[in-house]
Amino acid sequence: MKFSVKVCLALLAAYLAAAMFGEVQYRVAKWRDCEPAYNRVNMEERYQPPSARHWMGTDNLGRSVALRLVQGTRIAFHVGIMTSLIAIPLGVMLGLVGGYFGGKVDSLVVWLTATVASMPGLLFILAISLVVGKGLLGIYLGIGLTTWVGVCRTIRAEVMKHKGRAYVLAARTLGYSHARIMLRHILPNVAHIILIQFSLRFPSAVSTEVFISFLGIGVQGEPSWGVMINNARLRLWQGVWWELAFTTLAIFTLVLVFNHLADYLRDRLDPALRSER
Repeated sequence: MKFSVKVCLALLAAYLAAAMFGEVQYRVAKWRDCEPAYNRVNMEERYQPPSARHWMGTDNLGRSVALRLVQGTRIAFHVGIMTSLIAIPLGVMLGLVGGYFGGKVDSLVVWLTATVASMPGLLFILAISLVVGKGLLGIYLGIGLTTWVGVCRTIRAEVMKHKGRAYVLAARTLGYSHARIMLRHILPNVAHIILIQFSLRFPSAVSTEVFISFLGIGVQGEPSWGVMINNARLRLWQGVWWELAFTTLAIFTLVLVFNHLADYLRDRLDPALRSER
């Protein structure tokens, strides 16, 4: 395994640990029905630069940027995982059905993907968020229901290549049902695409959530990275750089880690690329 991949895995483990710590902190505060530490106002310590007491400084209300950044990591992992659980199964099933059956079924799947792809993605997400209400539920549904198109097209193309191969023809000769052939024979052979798509969808969903929360339509009452950037930009002209700098660095690093891991997984798992080496 390459050294860069090991570094990415270590960074990913650190992000995951921060998200888990943030989840525990959030649940404990909710169980005790008290104000969590990352939301406690301390006007005497506002605008404190990074120091031994506050590693990443404090914001305009004296709240720890480090603790709020941890909670932003928790929200990012919630968004990345939940939206992937909506988009990937939907795209995989439609891609399987369209690629396997072909004909009118495939035409319907192609029409559906083309229709969704032609819609302005951000406006569609904003519309769903406004209908459902501000908060994580609207983010989950908005991003999940608009980002399955790429997964569907990739799986469909791969299934069309597999459905004419010997193992599928043998399964049909043995009288296996279409569902069994798709789920037990073809799906395992395209499973590597699902893993690669997850590693691509995760940072994309996080970036979308950050932008929506930056606009004030996403997460409410919680320190999402988008909320933190929106608040920090107003104080940048005062020389308070640390909140914006650390939040931007956290987003950049997470996206870079997932993109690098996606490239590694594609090189290792894609049969076409393996055969070239």
